[in-house]
Amino acid sequence: MSDEKRLAGWIDVWWQAIDDFSELLEELAEVDWAKPTDLAGWTVHDVAAHTAHLEAVLAGAPEETIDIGEPEHVTGLMGLYTEQGVVARRERSPDELINEIRQSTTKRRTELLDDPPTDGTAKPSLVFGGVPWDWNTLLRNRPLDVWMHEQDIRRATGRPGSMDSVAAEHTTDYMLDALGVVVGKRVAPAAATTVVLAVAGSDERAVSVGDDGRAHPVEVPWNPTVRISMGREAFIVMAGGRRAPEGIEFHGDAALGQKVVDAFRTTP
Repeated sequence: MSDEKRLAGWIDVWWQAIDDFSELLEELAEVDWAKPTDLAGWTVHDVAAHTAHLEAVLAGAPEETIDIGEPEHVTGLMGLYTEQGVVARRERSPDELINEIRQSTTKRRTELLDDPPTDGTAKPSLVFGGVPWDWNTLLRNRPLDVWMHEQDIRRATGRPGSMDSVAAEHTTDYMLDALGVVVGKRVAPAAATTVVLAVAGSDERAVSVGDDGRAHPVEVPWNPTVRISMGREAFIVMAGGRRAPEGIEFHGDAALGQKVVDAFRTTP
């Protein structure tokens, strides 16, 4: 597949994720906006504000630099950066946040359609926080971020859903790509260890640890050291570091399987 076609596909997935996210926000009752999410220190309003912030910057809005105090949940420079966007929007109404998301993303999508990126390794002119991402990373990441935050809000407000959307499939498959790093680097079991991860709705992934200590993708074996099975929601809360996942099954070395689960967080 050409870079242009792959990047265009990710733009389409992001646009659908934005539409789903915005429609969810429009369904919320006033009391829902103050409910806490799985993200430390952030309410539903804060999650919406964070999304509005990043999409506004990508659409060309000026960066905001404000004093956020010393909140306990903020760690690292990226946490400091994203918190500024949240704090800057704390007094905005739900309608204002929804309108900002709609307007920013419509502007950006129009620009991307008028002048589509054709080289995945090229650098976009605008990336939030000066992150040194190329087009591949930026456009692959945005649907993941938006859909993960949609799920944060759904869990916080008791509105399960959107587990079979194109953004759900994109996000799950993207995070499954981390299996080799998780097994080879974070867990680091003995050579010849094989791990299969089966997430409902996605193709099974398998890796085998070589003599070099790296976990390489392999065809799914019939007798892995451990086979880890779970639903899509369990996987995304596990990989996203949101909360302890439920409904995980181990076949084979359960202790190894638990180590993989404990090490799998791939996104904040």
